[in-house]
Amino acid sequence: MPSAKVLESKKARVEALTEMLNKATAGVIVDYKGITVEEDTKLRKELREAGVNYFVEKNSMLRFAVKNVGLDGLTDVLEGTSAIAVTEGDETAPARILGKFAESNDKKFNLKAGFIGKEIYDEKGVTALSKIPSKETLLAQLLGSLQAPMQSLAATLQALVDKKNAEDAA
Repeated sequence: MPSAKVLESKKARVEALTEMLNKATAGVIVDYKGITVEEDTKLRKELREAGVNYFVEKNSMLRFAVKNVGLDGLTDVLEGTSAIAVTEGDETAPARILGKFAESNDKKFNLKAGFIGKEIYDEKGVTALSKIPSKETLLAQLLGSLQAPMQSLAATLQALVDKKNAEDAA
């Protein structure tokens, strides 16, 4: 039977995880078995730069925390080696970065599941999310698609004005 001190520290850790998951807009759980320290360091740096908090946690602690926040569907994947990446910012950042890393490190790094808000995604869903460009990229693409017709209209109107001026001058 664990001591009262150990139980209190575990309860405090679960509370901290619960609070982190409540604030998170998205997260991804991965199986990191087999990656090197160098690969892990590089991955953590990229995640940190994107505002994603990535860490290894005991499955039992995560199980309690995900149940506390209503993400019970994630408990099925909490076996073996598990690491979690959560963000309060760009919802696709954890899936995008970890998905790219999983593709380049097949067989030793696997996506398990993830969530956005209270919506839970399985491995296939997280893989699909990883293909979505960042919010900034999507906004730039939208702006570009809106800007092209306006530029065409402006060029046409300018051509009409130039033609009218040439006719008036003649």
